[in-house]
Amino acid sequence: MGGILGLLAAIGWGSADFLARYATRSIGSYRTLFFIQFIGLAGLSVIMVATGSLQSLSRLTGDVWIWMGLTAFLYTGSTLALYRAFEVGKLALVSPIAASYAALTTLLAFVSGEQLSWLHVLGISLALVGVLLAVIPQALGTEKSKTRSRGIGWAMGAAIGLGLTFWILGFHITPTLGGITPIWLLRLVAPVLLMLGARPLGQSLELPPRSVWKYLIGIGLLDTGAFVANALGFTLAQVSLVSVLGSLFSAVTVLLAWFVLHEQLFWRQWLGIGSIFLGIFLVNS
Repeated sequence: MGGILGLLAAIGWGSADFLARYATRSIGSYRTLFFIQFIGLAGLSVIMVATGSLQSLSRLTGDVWIWMGLTAFLYTGSTLALYRAFEVGKLALVSPIAASYAALTTLLAFVSGEQLSWLHVLGISLALVGVLLAVIPQALGTEKSKTRSRGIGWAMGAAIGLGLTFWILGFHITPTLGGITPIWLLRLVAPVLLMLGARPLGQSLELPPRSVWKYLIGIGLLDTGAFVANALGFTLAQVSLVSVLGSLFSAVTVLLAWFVLHEQLFWRQWLGIGSIFLGIFLVNS
């Protein structure tokens, strides 16, 4: 079940990132990130009340508060960097770089005591290699060097931040709070941090035009659902395995570009997608 939730997270994030390209290039990464928080918060608040998950807040001890605060800063900063990468770089190039967060989460999970079989290690390796094969070739040689470099820098920052975020969630927060409450808290704290940072960073929080809201609503629902699926997966399976499956979101983005925008897929990309599915099979074996 944990593997299925990881795959659902990948589908949600990949679809949200595909929509984020339109929103960030219309109103900027800062405003996009700010307004999608409220959409996710509204939906999660209904779920929290309906399921009685608010009671889990009583388990917020001093240590969990500290980890939760650190996670909120990491999540906000890394997601802002990710959306900035979508805004200034080429989606097919920066998306797999950001997806490499799973390598850092897996390394930290191993250091924290998780044991992986050789089949799992092989599956993780095939999945990560498949992500690179599936999405990078489309971007090579098609982007100006300066723009490509800027996007890569933001994507690398996002990968580091997300890798740390998911390791903390998996090992220090979800075992105590479960899979829904931590994401609700992130959605609650993130807009506060963004409001506090808007003026110092010279960012506008003006309401977006009506034409952009369809993207914001889609991003907010898909991104929040993916985070919840990923966090629930942490409670049912190894953090490293769920993280790798969730990181396949970049392949989902490429497939959407192929299906919706009719972008051509090269043979290496199909090979990468095949490697991903083989890796998924081994991870779940």
